[in-house]
Amino acid sequence: MNLYVGNIAFNTSESDLRNHFSAMGEVNDVKVITDRDTGRSRGFAFVTMDDAAGREAISNLNGQELNGRALVVNQARDSGAKGNSGGRGGYNNRY
Repeated sequence: MNLYVGNIAFNTSESDLRNHFSAMGEVNDVKVITDRDTGRSRGFAFVTMDDAAGREAISNLNGQELNGRALVVNQARDSGAKGNSGGRGGYNNRY
């Protein structure tokens, strides 16, 4: 299960998240999303765990503080970013 983790402190590392989420089960992957120009954290991350551990993490860690911020934890939505434009395509296509 891929989890979205929002409202993370800008100084929160992937290691911090791995340690925090490992209390719920095995963490397969952690990725803090950074700004491509500055390299600074954008304040959210994705954590991958098995389904049971992911559900437990959502139940137990959503709203829990880490580094002074209350985390937002929920199942990540599929963005459709893998080439699926929904047939509308084009840059700034409003119609």
